[in-house]
Amino acid sequence: MTQAKWVLSGVSVLAAFAMTAGAMAGDVTLRASHQWPGGKGDVRDEMVQMIKRGAEAANVGITIKIYPGKSLFKPKQQWDAMVKGQLDISAFPLDYASGRHPQFSATLMPGLVKNHDHAKRLNDSAFMDDIKKIIDDAGIVVISDAWLAGGFASNKNCILDPADAKGQVLRAAGPAFEQMLVAAGASINSMPSSAIYSALQTGVLDGANTSSGSFVSYRIYEQVKCLTEPGANALWFMYEPILMSKKSWNKLDGKQQDALMAAGQEAEDFFFGAAKSLDDKLVDTYKKNGVKVASMSSAQQAAWVAIAKGSSYKIFAEKVPGGAALIEKALAVD
Repeated sequence: MTQAKWVLSGVSVLAAFAMTAGAMAGDVTLRASHQWPGGKGDVRDEMVQMIKRGAEAANVGITIKIYPGKSLFKPKQQWDAMVKGQLDISAFPLDYASGRHPQFSATLMPGLVKNHDHAKRLNDSAFMDDIKKIIDDAGIVVISDAWLAGGFASNKNCILDPADAKGQVLRAAGPAFEQMLVAAGASINSMPSSAIYSALQTGVLDGANTSSGSFVSYRIYEQVKCLTEPGANALWFMYEPILMSKKSWNKLDGKQQDALMAAGQEAEDFFFGAAKSLDDKLVDTYKKNGVKVASMSSAQQAAWVAIAKGSSYKIFAEKVPGGAALIEKALAVD
């Protein structure tokens, strides 16, 4: 081979390699995981589906494959998987990672969020700035904000006053609610919301609190006698954002990042309206299935909050670094 031909061949090889490398860097398949049923109307699954559709429609080289129903990772494993870069995207109840970052329990603190409009205002508050800095420092990016309301359900009796929980074995989603319920005389059995149905069915639980979406998606109405709806005096609100591994995020180019954020904002806007209607769907579904539906009065809610302030709030403020300041910042949002 002559020197000229060798140089030309070398240049061709380098050019081909560069084109291949460019294609590899440009086109990416992302894996999205969550614990809820796929394609069955759960609003969190729909948010992930919207992000998939929006990002893929932008034609920037993104493909998203969704793994619903905890088919890829167990619910609480998703946080560490994102931190390590083993999972790209998740619809994730943030309090599930409170074992790693106890400050996250503030996003499932009894009575701290008053209603859906209040939750939206919290998104732009100093309180959420602090929470999102912890998320970011841990190596995760927030794609969409989402807050879900929730309530109580029991196969024993309606849970309205704190005394109604006494003696029942309940699932409470996170440490703050567990502490409040223990102070009210309940026993606790911790588990993800996806396990509530079988635990009620087998007698492991007497009741639970979880989000309106999970109460419907997991067909918990088949196992309970009474639902305490969120109503005007919701005690239960939980932050369940769409998150992305920063390791995965940093591999994307600017156009891909912009496309994901645009799709995430569209999903967030959709969710805000859908979250309100979820509460109505919850009540309708449970009534149609013969479950009694009860509403907590403002006095009953205040009684619960009083117990929470002597248990959950107090423990959080004393034991969690920056806990007192976080609660103060949240309470400052009207």
